Amino acid sequence: MELKFRVAGRIAKPVADVFEAVVNPAQLSRYFTTGGAKGRLETGATVSWDFHDFPGAFPVKVIDVIKNEKIVLQWAAHEGSGAAGYDTTVTMTFAPVDSDRTLVTISEEGWNQTPGGLKGAFGNCEGWTGALCAMKAWLEHGINLREGFYK
Repeated sequence: MELKFRVAGRIAKPVADVFEAVVNPAQLSRYFTTGGAKGRLETGATVSWDFHDFPGAFPVKVIDVIKNEKIVLQWAAHEGSGAAGYDTTVTMTFAPVDSDRTLVTISEEGWNQTPGGLKGAFGNCEGWTGALCAMKAWLEHGINLREGFYK
């Protein structure tokens, strides 16, 4: 069984606004990376993300970016207590639902088929679901759901 997941949600903003909220580190830091993001998501870049609930900034490799359509990232797999020695792949897609709504889909794959890999996949599924909720609250209402949630 391949360990992978997909989560999705609709945000009441145009695709360009939602896409920019992910690729722009200043915006991403407002609702997702509670410790801050450094570097714009551009193909070939390695950026840094930091979370208060996951101490220490870590690198995120940007594999592919297609403006207003798709972002593909790779980052270190975590299977509980720390990095597991391999990367997983995150793919985000952005699709217009109509002129002012966007369907955001986030999938992640590549975990080892072990109990630790299963734990890592479930943890990240929870994290990406929270990220979608935080993105929606921030973009639609200016509310940061993550502030104080983990600290």
